[in-house]
Amino acid sequence: MRTEIRVSGYGGQGVILAGYIIGKATAIFEKKHATLTQSFGPEARGSACSAQVICSDEPIHYPYIRTPNILIAMSQEAYSKFEPELDPNGLLLIDEDLVKAKPPRDNIRMFAVPATRLAEQLGRRIVLNIVMLGFFTAVAKTVSREAMEKAVLSSIPKGTEEINRKAFETGYEYGMKLLEAMAGQEGASAAKTRARSKAATKG
Repeated sequence: MRTEIRVSGYGGQGVILAGYIIGKATAIFEKKHATLTQSFGPEARGSACSAQVICSDEPIHYPYIRTPNILIAMSQEAYSKFEPELDPNGLLLIDEDLVKAKPPRDNIRMFAVPATRLAEQLGRRIVLNIVMLGFFTAVAKTVSREAMEKAVLSSIPKGTEEINRKAFETGYEYGMKLLEAMAGQEGASAAKTRARSKAATKG
């Protein structure tokens, strides 16, 4: 299976590192195949940039993404620029404090996380990309938690392991709780539908 992922934001958010970690988790710790390409705006810091990652069970002969299955958007400019390229059945992950998103089009599933706020609560805004990676791991189910944790801890400066581990866990737990809440809502909705159906049958 081939999954095309675009990680996007502005220069200084650790966008390229986030893409690198996803690729490393896939290729090194899950023994699959991955490629990484990157692009920057005219000004590196503060302008839209993105990392394109392809994860696959098979060898990858063309390393550039065509239609991303997953878009991670950590800035408004990145969202506006790259959302139109997302697959109509794709997955959209946004930092809800930095991105004002329109209602999802087609069959796109959108999940929001206050990544910047959570990073600030941990005392280091700079780890927002790791918070987002934890959230991505929980929601997208593209790469295992174990592989992602190993990739994170082997890709960061020595001495920052603890804060980055907390950042990853914070994002992951937020994603899992969000999925649980959504499952509960869907279950309640299904129960109401069944109840209405039974009432209509009796009537």
